Amino acid sequence: MEWPLTLAAVLFLAAYAIQIIARPGGLLNVLCEIVLIATWAVFVVDYVVRLAITQRRWRWFYRHLLDLAIVVLPMLRPLRLMRFLTVLALIGRSTGNMLRGRVVLYTVGATVLTVFIAALSVFDAERGVGDIDTFPDAVWWAFVTITTVGYGDYYPVTAAGRIVAVGLMIGGIALIGVVTATLASWIVERVADQTSKTVSATEAQVEGLRSEIVELKQMIRELRPTS
Repeated sequence: MEWPLTLAAVLFLAAYAIQIIARPGGLLNVLCEIVLIATWAVFVVDYVVRLAITQRRWRWFYRHLLDLAIVVLPMLRPLRLMRFLTVLALIGRSTGNMLRGRVVLYTVGATVLTVFIAALSVFDAERGVGDIDTFPDAVWWAFVTITTVGYGDYYPVTAAGRIVAVGLMIGGIALIGVVTATLASWIVERVADQTSKTVSATEAQVEGLRSEIVELKQMIRELRPTS
């Protein structure tokens, strides 16, 4: 079901963005509504079926809270796509550097997607009410917020917009934590590799000296005159 769910997430994001940005009317708006309802139904069926067939339902439930959020909050459905891309990126990767590179790639992708979704959400909530009255302004606000800069030139005034802002700020802190942890892990690994190489070289030198000492002792015994 991963590929159908991925396609459903892409369709949802496209329909959601068209409704928020273009505000279409007539047949296009009806088509967008149908796509949103159909994709929501797909995720509901997927969640219910997986919950029904699992043996440890409670354990599965609290380990898949994101899936529940995808079902309950439609705006989070595209995050399923990012999780699927992460699985693809990590399968078959065994070395630390390759894994770390995929984590960084996932972080960048998830950040861009989060900024886009937050901009759509706050634009929908704030349009005609606050200062965020165009989609470019919403994108600028999302970037400023997720990086925790907070210039204050644009800010939400509605309850829905502020809820989006809180989630985006938490996401920005998480992003900084991931980048910092990844960089620290890379530095620690490089230092550990260098230390390991130094220790290996030292042990080899000591072993060589021991062999030379043994050979010298043997030569001294051979040269010592017999009584």
